[in-house]
Amino acid sequence: MSRFRRRWVQGLILVLLVAACLAIWYLRPYPVEEAAMQAMQGGEGITVTDTGEWIILEGGKNYDPAIILYPGARVKSESYAPLARLLAGYGHRVFIARMPFQLAVTDFQRADQLIKNLPNQSFVIGGHSLGGAMASRYASLHPDRFEGVFFLGAYPDRKGDLRETELPVLSLLGSRDGIVNREHYEKGKTYLPEETVYMSIEGGNHAQFGSYGVQEGDHPAAITPQEQWQQTAAALEQWMLLSHLR
Repeated sequence: MSRFRRRWVQGLILVLLVAACLAIWYLRPYPVEEAAMQAMQGGEGITVTDTGEWIILEGGKNYDPAIILYPGARVKSESYAPLARLLAGYGHRVFIARMPFQLAVTDFQRADQLIKNLPNQSFVIGGHSLGGAMASRYASLHPDRFEGVFFLGAYPDRKGDLRETELPVLSLLGSRDGIVNREHYEKGKTYLPEETVYMSIEGGNHAQFGSYGVQEGDHPAAITPQEQWQQTAAALEQWMLLSHLR
């Protein structure tokens, strides 16, 4: 091998190593906080099942619809256990998807598994941040299998256009959210039905829909994580009741 070729190969290997290190750094997930780990323990009438592909929380009595939740980018599924636990307390079975590399974009059709295995179950589907966008993409392809769609600090893109589906939609946004691009958020409204319900959680931010700590770029919340989870669960329950999904 010539000296030039050897240096070229060495340079390529170095570039690939640097790219791999950057990818690993970028894709590293946020840590799961203690509140989420405690919520994963179950108890007090709530059962937690981890299948490896889904985390399922449910109470003693389960009412329709069940809830499918897609996680945000780089957020471990366990981080949504506190919110899911509250929803299970209202009587809903909650299915939190596990995504490859903690990125819903890698498998936005994950809900196929539940739809095929539970053909008689009614569902609403939604997600946090990137998970909300991917949930809307899936719902737009299978509107007949869902009773509604919800967004937590999220908005749809063109591939998640829900205007022609006639599905009830809820969009929840923390007033202190520093991650959501407001221009893109407003554009996302053009892909939603006119009857979409928009709600703001006063003092809430982006990261506190889950339990994974501070997210770079987010604004500090003016309410506690517990308050944001409680308000989010209550808003979802109210939306389902008013939309006659419950």
